[in-house]
Amino acid sequence: MSIRISQFLCFFCLLSTALVAQTPKPPAPEQNDPAAKKVLDRIRTKYDGYKTFEAAFNLSVEVPGEAKEIQKGVVGQQGDKFRLEMSEQVIVNDTKTTWIYLKKNNEVQVNNAEPSSSEASFFTPKELLHRYQKGDFIYAITDKTTEGSKILTEIEFKPKDKKSDYSKIRVSIDEKNGSMEYIKAFGKDGSRYTFSITRFSPNKALPADYFMFDTKKYPGIRVEDLRM
Repeated sequence: MSIRISQFLCFFCLLSTALVAQTPKPPAPEQNDPAAKKVLDRIRTKYDGYKTFEAAFNLSVEVPGEAKEIQKGVVGQQGDKFRLEMSEQVIVNDTKTTWIYLKKNNEVQVNNAEPSSSEASFFTPKELLHRYQKGDFIYAITDKTTEGSKILTEIEFKPKDKKSDYSKIRVSIDEKNGSMEYIKAFGKDGSRYTFSITRFSPNKALPADYFMFDTKKYPGIRVEDLRM
C-alpha cells in the first residue's frame, strides 16, 4: 500500500447553526461552496490548535477484481512529522527523512521526505485542511443524512489537477460532536479507500524518538538507502 494512501486522516468540527437549518445545494461548476468553506475554516482552526495527536483507524480497500481488504492502524502527528503503523508496515517522517519499514521482509527503505506539495503528503491531516485554501480543489456540501442520533454532513472535494490519481474525496462529519465519521477516496482506476477513526487522542505526549526509526531495534534488518 502506497504512502500516498496510508497517510489519509482528517478531523472535522461542528457546522454552524445556520448550516444545520438549511438544505445544502451544490454550487455551480468550478465554484466553491461558501457554506463548505465556513465549515472547513472552523475545522482548520480547531485542528491547528492541537500540538500533537494520535489516532487509531480502520482502512477499507476496494480494488476492482479483488476481494475487499480491511486493515487497522495507528497514526500520530506533530506539526509536519508523522508516524503510521499498520499490520504490514511502519512509515515514519521527521520532515527530512522518510522511513518505510516492511515487516514481512524485515527491510526499511530510506528516502528524502517528500515536499508538502507532493502527492505523497497530500493526505496528511494538516495538508488536507490547508490545501483547500490554496485552490487545489472544488468543494461543496453535497448531502445531509441521519444515522440514529447522528446528523451527518458530507463535503466533497474534486482535485483541479487532472493528473491526480483521485477523481474525488468525500468527508462525512458528525455535526453533534464535530468528529469525522469517514473519509472516502475514489481512485480513477475504480479503487475506493475508506478511512474511519476509532480512537482520537489530541495533545497526547509523544516520546522524543516517536518520529525516528532506529534500525538497531531490528536485528538483521536490510537497509535500502534511496536518498539522493
